[in-house]
Amino acid sequence: MKARAIRFGVSAFALVWCGSAVAQTAPSSTDSAQSGAPQTDTTAAAESSQSDPGHDIVVTALRRNENLMTTPVAASVLSGADLANKGVVAVDALQFAMPSVVVNNFGQGLEFNIRGIGKGEHNTQTTTGVITYRDGAPTFPGYFQEEPYFDIADVQVLRGPQGTVVGQNSTGGAVFVNTADPIVGGGYHGYFNANYGNYNDLGGQGAVNIPISDTLAARAAFYGERRDSFYTITGPNGGAYNGNKGDVREIAGRFSLLWKPTANLSVLSKTDIDYLDMGAYPADPYTDRFAVLPGTTTPNPNARDLFNITANSPQGARDKFVRSILRIDYQFDSGLKLRSVSGFSNGNTQYMADLDGTATGNSYFFDSVTETQFSQEFNLISPDDRRLTYLAGVFGLWNSYFFLSPYQFVIGAPLGAPKTEYRLQGRNPERSLAVYGQVGFKITPTLKLELGGRYTASRSTNTVDILQYGVYLPDQQTVTSNNFSYKASLGWQVDRNNYLYGFVATGFKPGGLNTPVGLGIPAPFGSERVQSYEAGWKANFAGGHIRTTVDGFYNDFKGFQVIIGYPTIPVFGIEVNVPNSTKIYGAEADADVKFGHFSFDFGVNVLHSSLGQFFATDSRLPAPTACSIAAGPASASCIDLKGREQTYAPNFTINAGAQYDFEFGNGDKLTPRVNFGHIAPQWATLFENPQLGDRLGERNILAAQLAFTHGSFTVTGYATNLTNQHYVAALNSSLDFAGPPRQYGVKILKTF
Repeated sequence: MKARAIRFGVSAFALVWCGSAVAQTAPSSTDSAQSGAPQTDTTAAAESSQSDPGHDIVVTALRRNENLMTTPVAASVLSGADLANKGVVAVDALQFAMPSVVVNNFGQGLEFNIRGIGKGEHNTQTTTGVITYRDGAPTFPGYFQEEPYFDIADVQVLRGPQGTVVGQNSTGGAVFVNTADPIVGGGYHGYFNANYGNYNDLGGQGAVNIPISDTLAARAAFYGERRDSFYTITGPNGGAYNGNKGDVREIAGRFSLLWKPTANLSVLSKTDIDYLDMGAYPADPYTDRFAVLPGTTTPNPNARDLFNITANSPQGARDKFVRSILRIDYQFDSGLKLRSVSGFSNGNTQYMADLDGTATGNSYFFDSVTETQFSQEFNLISPDDRRLTYLAGVFGLWNSYFFLSPYQFVIGAPLGAPKTEYRLQGRNPERSLAVYGQVGFKITPTLKLELGGRYTASRSTNTVDILQYGVYLPDQQTVTSNNFSYKASLGWQVDRNNYLYGFVATGFKPGGLNTPVGLGIPAPFGSERVQSYEAGWKANFAGGHIRTTVDGFYNDFKGFQVIIGYPTIPVFGIEVNVPNSTKIYGAEADADVKFGHFSFDFGVNVLHSSLGQFFATDSRLPAPTACSIAAGPASASCIDLKGREQTYAPNFTINAGAQYDFEFGNGDKLTPRVNFGHIAPQWATLFENPQLGDRLGERNILAAQLAFTHGSFTVTGYATNLTNQHYVAALNSSLDFAGPPRQYGVKILKTF
């Protein structure tokens, strides 16, 4: 269901460099290597993703074990240790740990963009162009974005269109989060981590590998955190605010089973259960951001710090869900592999918000939405060591949003007044079916051509009832989107230290439905499509001590989905497609350096975006005349948006980290580390009106930690957002949501 300007909030827990929990290096990798037990794809990737000279970085997201340095794709692979060192505990923090990634978090939904492509509108009907997978199965596309990272083997982020080798199509990229697998024959081993910091931040996580038999092993992992709010909230007339201020209470667990009855067959199941009470997503009007009233020299009497706000409506934000994944691999004696990945998820999200962000207004939002999803993927994968390789796959995804009755989706001003409320109930089922494949051929031992294609058939249906200002509006609509996308790449291993590649690829994101706003049944919006060109150079220097990747990309983006003012009554919003092409292009570079005890990592992205011509009305401003998206005419209210920048597409991002290991006798080690992430200013809307808060300032996040290891114990002191930068992390419904302030504390890790 399209829910414009209401699915918002900011994670005050894990947006940047949060030290409240540690993404633990998967003990399975090290212990497996020590025990000589066989490794799964995931644990192998976790171990080899370290930047030690002579170790290959293995990417498994492409359904094979491939050396990242000789694979024609731009990607970042972070092991569990890398995540801990960079302070990445949830998806938000990835933007400060790798190039080209930007996340603007509204709590139970977010805009995740890679190279400026992904999702630019905050509603559930707009699907994301960046697909997130957990242990091989796609996750919920709309809600439930705050799932913490714990007991992680690795995170692999692929940039650019994906779809000819993985389950779901994408326009911007894909994120693969792989948790640690059980190890058959690995004995008992695991870890426990506890932390305490300011804001009474108390957390813990751990995992244990459990041997059951010679062919069966289990792994149990848990996570928990409680933290007081970052905010000071004042209620009506300067009195106390009695609602939830954003106190975090979270608990999650995972149970995994791995059965290997023969050398050819592997059956892996994982079940996650999460109860994530984020407390609330407090926010205040964007006007409170300005020290001086926009366009004047008059001091703003309502100017206030982002963490010192007012409210009078109740607030809340709670997700609970369960997810089960079953992966079956069978390898024939010839090396041909048959793989099945099944995923099922069911969850409920509840959200309450003060929509005007003040203690005097009366605008309020509440919803309770249940979402279910089932996905099934089958792959036939040829052996990796052949001159001719191939992969064939079929994929199906069925996702449904249930907007619970009686009308548990409410926008009220005030609540309980039917003539001024918008209420909704019903369901929105979506379906995506696809068949795809890719063939690789080594023209010479060092030159490889790969060709892939994918056909996708998607469908979305609204079966909902709406009460808009006391008027009943039924909505029964269906929209379908079909697409063929492709990829053609050429990779040349010049020598053992240099690899060149280039490709052309297309990506696809399905269209969706607009809900009625008293003006009849609105037209659906169409699909987004992108054609991407990329070339890159991957190199090793100094005997593998320095690894670098440099690439350039050009995207011709058609059908960009955007919300504008309704052409005849602009106070309402409608989602449409930009009729002309948007151009997004740029370059990236990253490097990993390791000399002895010193290591350094670096990533940078430079991006330019330019919208194709179309006309639109900003629904936040008065509009006396109608405005045609294709013909205008241009006026003060009918704005020509040609050449405007893509939303959430900053023109520059950079990340860097450095550490040094001081080793003492008896295996003791002291490791200081510093991390820095910079994201340039970005636009939150296509209208680029700074007086309405559209310009989000730059983010400069500095963090440091000092770890001391003695035997199986590691004690770490950490500090995040060291400069205590108070910055706007997201803008929605004219409200500012703050990124988390400085946090500091201590963590204690015990491995066994």
